[in-house]
Amino acid sequence: MPTLYSQQRSNVWKTWVLMTGFFLLIIAVGWVFSLYYGDPSIIMIAAIFSIISSIGSYWFSDKIVLSMTGAHSVTEKEFPDLYHTVENLCISVGMPMPNLYIINEQQPNAFATGRNEKHAVIAVTTGLLNRLEKIEIEGVLAHELAHIKNKDMLLQTVVVVMAGLLSIVSELFLRNMFWGGKDRDNKINPVILVLAIVAAILAPLAATIIQLSISRKREFLADATGALITRYPDGLADALRKISEDPHEMAEASNATAHLYISSPLRGESASSWFSKLFMTHPPVGERIAALKGMDVKKLEEELYGKKNS
Repeated sequence: MPTLYSQQRSNVWKTWVLMTGFFLLIIAVGWVFSLYYGDPSIIMIAAIFSIISSIGSYWFSDKIVLSMTGAHSVTEKEFPDLYHTVENLCISVGMPMPNLYIINEQQPNAFATGRNEKHAVIAVTTGLLNRLEKIEIEGVLAHELAHIKNKDMLLQTVVVVMAGLLSIVSELFLRNMFWGGKDRDNKINPVILVLAIVAAILAPLAATIIQLSISRKREFLADATGALITRYPDGLADALRKISEDPHEMAEASNATAHLYISSPLRGESASSWFSKLFMTHPPVGERIAALKGMDVKKLEEELYGKKNS
C-alpha cells in the first residue's frame, strides 16, 4: 500500500517526464520549422514575445484571477475560523500566511494563486464554509497550501510559456503558408513540407494535452502533500466527494480559470473514456479519492517519527 511520500515521489517523477516530453516536442517542432525556413530566428522571436507575455501574466496573475472570479478580501475579524485554520496549517509547515479571499457562491470550491509563498492568495467560496465539516475544510485548505508550497503557479507559468511558444510559431508558419509560401513550396523538399504542416497543426494540440496532463499530476501531488500536512487523507477525500456531488452552478466559472480550483467548477464535466480524460482540467474525482483512501497513514507516521528519533 502506498504512503503519502511514495505518492509525492511518483507524481513529481511523472511531472518531470511530462515536462521532458514538452521540451522534446518544442525541439522537434523547432527543428522541422528550421529545415523549412533555413533560419531558426522565427522560433527565437516567438519565444521572446511568449516569455514576455507569460511573465507579465505570472506577475499579475493573482489580480487577474481574483477579478475574474469576483473574489473579495476578508479579514480575521470577519472570518475568524477560516483565518485561524489557515494560520495553524501555515505554522505547521513553516509557511507565511497567505491573503484570504471569499467568493460569494453556493458551490463549495477553492483555489490558490499568486507569485510565490510571500505573495500568495487562497480563495474559498461561501458554499465551502457552509456545506463542509471543519475537518473537510481543513483538508481543502491544506491542498491549496500544498499548491503554494509545491510552486505549482511557477510551474504552470513555465508550461504556459512553452505552450504559447508552440502556438505562436505554428500560427506564424500557417499564415506564411497561406499568404506567402507558394513560391517557396515549389523549392522545398515535399517531405519537409508535409512534416512542417503536420507539426504546425498537431503541435498546439499536443501542447494542450501535455499542459493539462501536468495540471492533473499537480492535483494528485497537491492531494498527497495536503494529506501530509493534516495527516488525515480522509478529510480531503470526503471534501472532494461533497464538492463533486454538489449540484450548484458557479456564476463566475469559466474555462480560463477552471483549472485553478480544487475541483472543476464546471458542472457536467465528466469522462468515461481515456480520450475524453486527455482534455480534463482535473483528474477524475473517483481516482483522487481512491488514491487518498489508499494511503497508508500508519506507515507515514512510522516514517515521520522514525526520522525524528534517528
